Amino acid sequence: MIAEQKEEFKAILLKSVTYLKNGGFEDIKADVEGLETPKSYTKQSDQSSITPDLVAFKNGRKYYFEISQKSENPEDLKTKWRFLDVFTRAKNHNFKIITTRGHYKFTDDMLGDLKLNKNAIRL
Repeated sequence: MIAEQKEEFKAILLKSVTYLKNGGFEDIKADVEGLETPKSYTKQSDQSSITPDLVAFKNGRKYYFEISQKSENPEDLKTKWRFLDVFTRAKNHNFKIITTRGHYKFTDDMLGDLKLNKNAIRL
């Protein structure tokens, strides 16, 4: 999700953290109270900041998670997902998308537009 949506969808973020804990993920980082905030990356062209929604470890591998929610500005979300996909492939990490009911079609369309061959985790 983009930065403007973080406060609005905090409950979904907490539900995602619970899902990851139950799935065996450790050292979970998210921008919620009680957890460490994930590292941000700065885009040099316009000095904007990109922060993954969730970062976790499982079996020694690092996973980046993005929560997909409908947005009035899908271009920012596409930019963020494209960056995270390229970054994780270069570093040999994993990148996953988490979505909820009511946002499946939006997520599938976004993945199709970006030509990302990913199956979204449905909560």
